[in-house]
This record gives sequence, structure tokens and C-alpha cells, in this order.
Amino acid sequence: MSFSLVAPQHAEVDETPFAARRSRGSARDSATRAGARSRSRRRIGSIPAYVILTVLAIVSIFPIYWMFVTAFRPADQMLSTNPLPGPFSLENFEYVQQTIPILGMLGNTFGMALLLAVGQLLIAILAAYGFARWSFRGQKILFLLFVGSWLVPFQVTMIPNYVLISQLGLLNTIVGVMVPQLAAAFAVMLLRQHLESFPRELLDAADMDGRGPWRTLWEVVVPNLRPALAALAIMLFINAWNEYLWPSLIMQQSNDLIQVGIRGFLGAEGNNWGAVMAASAMACLPIFMIYLFLQRYVVDAFVRSGLK
Repeated sequence: MSFSLVAPQHAEVDETPFAARRSRGSARDSATRAGARSRSRRRIGSIPAYVILTVLAIVSIFPIYWMFVTAFRPADQMLSTNPLPGPFSLENFEYVQQTIPILGMLGNTFGMALLLAVGQLLIAILAAYGFARWSFRGQKILFLLFVGSWLVPFQVTMIPNYVLISQLGLLNTIVGVMVPQLAAAFAVMLLRQHLESFPRELLDAADMDGRGPWRTLWEVVVPNLRPALAALAIMLFINAWNEYLWPSLIMQQSNDLIQVGIRGFLGAEGNNWGAVMAASAMACLPIFMIYLFLQRYVVDAFVRSGLK
């Protein structure tokens, strides 16, 4: 019979004094309770902000809600003040389609807004690239004058632009609506801020590779600014789509654009508010679709517009 002596395995014993362990535990519990109280106070403190935002959201959304409610009401309920929808009817939409070529107007307006946004974006890219990459005498003054044109009220330049379009023979044409708005100072200012922070190393590497300024712009700069360009393009498109005063001034004898076509329901014999609301609802659908599918870029556009 053989015996083997095996040393017993002893569990590690925490030699920390009991008072110290208890003190650490109490400190952790106190920190946890303090954090919970702090989060609770922050939640309570944010309640007024949420209430204010909720009220502002309701105030902003209610006109759109009322537009759709009125558009779907029958003619005898058009002036009803009942905030609840119903009874539902499509007669306003049928009247709009029978009275004006609403689909053609929407197509013309979409094409005008798209071409105008692309033209503004192209000119903004070229101008911002010139301001950001090269230094020349009078650069700051020229840029300030360019941005200053954005601060001039449209009512000041409306008459000179109208006279110019009339002399060019572009009245009652979509081209006449587009030409005075092709240079967007806001777009130039926004893109210049992005190009000022563009890495100079990429531009120097492009120069070492033998790329000229033109190739550098389209092969290096533009691909790296796609998010900013996409956001700016959406903003320019929405602005062009929502423009009313200038198209209504130029297109006085033509109803090719939806902004001018809706005006036809407002006459001296009485305002057909049901038809106006139905046409306005159809005019809002493209913008709603853009926001639905490109929500991230739309939000980014307005966020970037506030950045320096």
C-alpha cells in the first residue's frame, strides 16, 4: 500500500479588511444612486423642451393636415371647420384633372427644378473651387461681393431681372425662369467652406501625378465631396420646386408650371378652395417622396447649411 501526499489547494482569501470592502461597496452604491438621480433630473428637466418641440411640430404639421382634409372633402363641406377628416370624396382631384393638365405641369416643374439644381450645383462647384484653391489679388473682396449678392432681397433685383428677360425674349418660358437663378451664392459659400477644409495632401499628390486643375477637380475633389454635393443638390431642388414669386411673374400667360397653374383656381368669381387644396396636395407629393426615400440626405442638407 502506497500513500501519496498531495498538498491541499487553498482558495484565495481576500485579505482586504472587511471595513475597507464595505466602504468600497458603499461608494459604488452611492455612485450608482447618484447617477440614477442625475439621469432622472435630466429627464425631468428635458420635459419642457419636449413639450415645446411637440407644440411646434403640431403647429407646423397642422396646415399640411388641413390641406389634405380639405382636398378630400366634397364641395358642400369645403368650408367646414370640423378638424376631423371625412366625409371622403375625390371630386376635387377629378375637377383638377379635368380643368388643368396637372400631370404635365408636374413634369415641367420637375424638369425645371432638376435642371436648375444641376446648373446651380455645377456653377457652385467651379466658383467654390476657384475661391478655395487659388489666392489672387482681391480674392476676399470678390468673395464678399459674391456672398453679398445673396443678402440682397429678391425684390430689389426682381425688376432688373424681369427687364433683362423681357429684352432677351424669354418671357412665358421655362428658360426665363431658370436663367437669373443659375448662380446661387449660398451654394458657392457652402461648398467653399467644405473645400477650405479639404486635405491639401490630396491636391499635392494629384499635382505630382501630373493632373491639372481640371482633372484634379473632377477626379479627386468631387468624388470626395459626394455627401455634401448630394445634400446641397437636394436643397437646391426643393428651393427651385417651392419657388412661386419669380415663376408667377415670368409665366403670366403660360401655365406650364404647377406654381402658376394652382393660381388659376383663385379668381374674381370666387376661390375654389377644394381644387386649390387638391392641386397643392398633388404638388407636395414629389417633395414628400424625396423626403421619404432620401431622408438622411435631406436632414444632412439642412444640418450642413448651418455649419461654418
